[in-house]
Order: sequence, then C-alpha cells, then structure tokens
Amino acid sequence: MPKRHSHRDSTPGGSQRQLRVGELVRHAMAEMLTRGDVHDPVLEGHLITIPEVRMSPDLRLATIYVMPLGGKDIEAVLEALGRNKRFLRGEIARHVNLKFSPDIRFHADERFAEAERIEKLLRTPAVQRDLKRDSDEE
Repeated sequence: MPKRHSHRDSTPGGSQRQLRVGELVRHAMAEMLTRGDVHDPVLEGHLITIPEVRMSPDLRLATIYVMPLGGKDIEAVLEALGRNKRFLRGEIARHVNLKFSPDIRFHADERFAEAERIEKLLRTPAVQRDLKRDSDEE
C-alpha cells in the first residue's frame, strides 16, 4: 500500500516530530556547552549559540547549526566540535530518548552573515537611488 502524505509532511523544516526532536537536541547541546561539559580549550574560550538543529526524516542525522559570539573563530569552533563529536553524540543519546542515537554534523549558522550582507546591499548608493526613483514614480 503506498504511503499517504499528510499536510504535516510538507512543513518547512520537516515534520512536527523532526522539529520536536531537533529542539530537544538543540537544548541538550546548548546545556552541555553552557555547563562546560566538553573539555576542549577552543570551546571553553567561546560562547557558542545553537540557533537551530535540523533532523533528517528518519531522525538518524542531526545537523547542528552553531555560531560563536561575534562569529569569531568559526572554523576553529567547528573543528573542536568535530573532535568531540563522539562524546557529544553519547551525551545527546543520554538526554534525548530516541530509538537510535543520531549521527551529528556541525555547520556554521550563516543567517546573520547573510542578513548583514543584504543590509549592506540595501544601503549601497545604487540601490538607494533605485528605491528613491521607484518611490518618486508612485
């Protein structure tokens, strides 16, 4: 029998279950980093936010988006998280009750950089000129 799709399957960011599990993983990661559970000099020297965790549909992969305060040393932070992936995965498994411990991968959260890039573009003289011209024509 073919799988029937519900309207929830098309939710941006995944199903309700994916979103809920992603949020549980995000909280577990944020707590571990806040408490200093990960003993790594790079991570101990940064305040790191976890703005989002995206889960795969089968909940076996968690993509964890991270951003150190001010966006500094993002590559070093990503490397440090990668070095400690095994420990972090085990801790996530202890805190989030899932059938399988998800594999985890880390990505830089680019939303702030992208928003800043768009903001700079909007302030350029060419765009300002075009915006002014459009409003004058109305």
